[in-house]
Formats: sequence, C-alpha cells, structure tokens
Amino acid sequence: MKSLSYSLLAGVMLTAFACKKDNYAPPSSSLTGTLLYKGDTVGVEYNQVPYQLYQFGFGKTGSIDGTFAPDGNMSQLLFNGNYKFIIPNGQGPFMWPQTPAGAPDSLSITMNGSQHINIEVTPFYMIRNAKITNSGGTLTANFKAEQIITDANAKGIERVVLFVDKTQFASNANPLASASINGGDITDPNNITITLAAPNVAPQKYVFARIAVKIQGVEDLLYGSVQQIPL
Repeated sequence: MKSLSYSLLAGVMLTAFACKKDNYAPPSSSLTGTLLYKGDTVGVEYNQVPYQLYQFGFGKTGSIDGTFAPDGNMSQLLFNGNYKFIIPNGQGPFMWPQTPAGAPDSLSITMNGSQHINIEVTPFYMIRNAKITNSGGTLTANFKAEQIITDANAKGIERVVLFVDKTQFASNANPLASASINGGDITDPNNITITLAAPNVAPQKYVFARIAVKIQGVEDLLYGSVQQIPL
C-alpha cells in the first residue's frame, strides 16, 4: 500500500508540474524593426536576409531566427527580458558591424512590452530617385545607384535589374518578367535606365515592379521600393 501511495503521489506531482509548464503564457511583447541607412529604408528580398536574437538566462543557448520582409522590416513575439540582436556575417547587401575578432557585433535590446528599433546598416549602394513608368506598353525604370562604401571594402556593380510581377513580391525569385544591364555597360551610375515590354496580365490592369542592384561578390541583392504600375 505504501508503495502504491508513493506512486500515486508521484503521478499527481508530475501531472501538476506538466500542467503548470503547459500553462505558461506565450510571448506577447512585439519587437519590430527596420533596416535603415541614415533614415532611409534598405530594401531586400523576401525571406532571404536572416537575423538572430539571443536571450541569456533560463537555460537558453540557441538563437531565435527570423528574416526581413522586402521593405526591410522584421517582427518577432518575445518574452520580456534582455536580448542580443545580430545579423550573421555575409548576409544582406550591406555591412553589419563586427567585433575586433571578426564576429558580428550585437545590438542590446531590453524587452519590457512592445517596442520598435532602428537597425542601422551600411549598404554598399543605395537606389535613389527611382521612377518606373509605363508608356505604350513599355516599362521604363530610371534611377541613380549611389555608392555608399568607397574605402577598401568597396565593391562594383555586377548588374542592375528591373523585376516585374503580378504580385508585390517582384524579385529575383521567379519574376514574371525582368530586364538587366551588366555593370560594365553602365556609363553613368547617376542616370541608369532599364526598359522592358510590359507582360500581359489581363484581366489585371496593373503590375508590380521593383529595381534591384546585384553587387559583385555579394549574394543578396539590394532592392528599391515596390511600385504598382498601371497598364
């Protein structure tokens, strides 16, 4: 009987512990952020540029992983507490600060309710004065590719691209149509023009278009804002 009583007591305690563990409230503090360079948004490709959050304590050692949206925004639900935010080396069309040892530097974040952070990066280039128009079924994109990094870390332009799609996710990932100019064929980076025949998307009466810059030796493309173009 004593053995049975101990077994029953142990079972009750385990059940109570499991219920208590299962009844913890889920994370409810929203951390949002935006990739910025001197106040201007840095555009990227959907689900391609990762970030990592680390919360120390509570036996946690792994990272909380996420990716940036095309407009450079991120969002994560977290518990309140202290976190370190990083962008891994070699990710994104920009430079993220590094420690003297070459590891990604971290941004300290204290969560005590929801908050928004500015995530400052240094892009290799910025797309300026982007304008995309439709005239007689021909899409024309005109813009300036401003070189931001000009020191020993500077990189050239591999190509510039105009992506067109039926949805707002116009990008390098299976676009409906695209046109490009090789970097060596760009005569004036302050006045780049790309033309493309507008695809037939009937009965839809518009397309989404986006300019991108592929930088030499950098996997991720730099993107301008998505524009909806009437047809």
